[in-house]
Amino acid sequence: MTRTIGLICGSLRGNSYNRIIAQSLTDMVDSYQFRWIEINDLPLFNEDLEISGIPETVTSFKSAIQDVDGIIIVSPEYNSGIPGVLKNALDWASRPRESAVLTKKPVGLIGATPGGMGTAFAQMQIRQILEAMQVHVLPFQKMLISQVHKKIDSDRKVLTDEQTKRYLERYLQQFIHWIDHTPVLD
Repeated sequence: MTRTIGLICGSLRGNSYNRIIAQSLTDMVDSYQFRWIEINDLPLFNEDLEISGIPETVTSFKSAIQDVDGIIIVSPEYNSGIPGVLKNALDWASRPRESAVLTKKPVGLIGATPGGMGTAFAQMQIRQILEAMQVHVLPFQKMLISQVHKKIDSDRKVLTDEQTKRYLERYLQQFIHWIDHTPVLD
C-alpha cells in the first residue's frame, strides 16, 4: 500500500517560492505519493459557521487531512510570523477539539524566504500552535531556506540549488522514516 503525504502551502500565490519548494518534494521519493491540500477557499474561521453548518470547503479540507498519513506544511514568514491564511486553516483543522483532524497527525515544517533567517519565527509560532492542537511535529529537525530567490530558476518554476535539494531530500527522508517507524502516541 502506497502511503500519502499531504502538502499545505502557507502562501496563496500560485507561483510562490514556498509552493515551488513543496512541488520539488514530489519528485524526491517514489515510495510515497503526495496530495495538495489547498487552503485558499477556506472562509475565515467563525464559530457561527460551525453552528449553522460547516461550509463544504471546510469539510473537504478536513477530509483531505484525514486521508493522508502525514502533512508537510511549507510556509513563508510574514512580518516575523505565521501567514494569516495558514493560521485560519489550522484553526479550522482544530475544530471541534474532540475530533480535530490534525490531532496526533505527523507534521513536518519547511519554510522559504528571500530573507536571511529563513522562516525561524514563523516556524516557532506554527510549532506552538500545533502543540496546542496535540499534533506530532517532526522533532529535532528544522528546514529553513533563506535567500530562496537565488535558489529558483529565472522563470520561478523550479528549485535549482543542488545543496538545498539535498537538504530537502534529507529532511523528507527523515520525515518518512519518522512516519514509518514511530508509533502514534495516545
